[in-house]
Amino acid sequence: MTELPPLREVIEAHELGAKKSLGQHFLLDLNLTAKIVREAGVDETSRVLEIGPGPGGLTRPLLQAGAMVTAIERDTRCITALSDLADHFPGRLQLIEADALRADELALLGGQAPVKIVANLPYNISTELLIKWLKAGPALWSSMTLMFQKEVADRILAAPGSKAYGRLSVIAQAASKPVRAFDLPARAFTPPPKVDSSIVHFTPVTARANLPALERVTAAAFGQRRKMLRSSLKGLYTARLDAALADAGAAPTERAEELSVAQFIMLADAL
Repeated sequence: MTELPPLREVIEAHELGAKKSLGQHFLLDLNLTAKIVREAGVDETSRVLEIGPGPGGLTRPLLQAGAMVTAIERDTRCITALSDLADHFPGRLQLIEADALRADELALLGGQAPVKIVANLPYNISTELLIKWLKAGPALWSSMTLMFQKEVADRILAAPGSKAYGRLSVIAQAASKPVRAFDLPARAFTPPPKVDSSIVHFTPVTARANLPALERVTAAAFGQRRKMLRSSLKGLYTARLDAALADAGAAPTERAEELSVAQFIMLADAL
């Protein structure tokens, strides 16, 4: 690793000023990126998918840990900069220029799934990518270690009854076991965002929830979260609503934030 130029020199040489349109905030402290790699449990046996590697701040310690890395990057400038890193670790870094939201990860991995997904996600597409991967499930990933805005991480981990509890909480906790690993201050990034960030580690659950149905139920319930369930869900269940709520142990007069993840899963099954 000592033969590689400092990341700030890479950014200057390739004119990699962070683009606001791509949600770029580079994490250049290799002590912090190495900590993320340790939290992800990456070693020489790991196959890793990284999204938005930028100048390679997280890619370097992933490769140093011995992993085989597939990196999806939309910014052509970064692909050029990362080519030097691929040369430094021959045969271990596959660079793919693509939009991660539209990419078919299973096809790109060529039968190497499931993988560990490790990424400092672009803030503007982080929740969309998370939902996409939660739907893909264990066929794609064995674990995910992802960086989010702290507010998004709070929503992912929120418990029933809290202000942050909502659709994202239910879907994430139905499809995985998310745990906050640690927080990062805004000053750790270049350029600094306006908010702090959190690293969240996800492991898949054994029983798979019906996520398409769960999305419909939570969209209706939390879309009108101040209404009672008898009102917010009536368009989904019609005459069967009272029976579905009773089976889930929920009263028609309750509101969405009062129901547990398990109760939402039962409502999705009834749907």
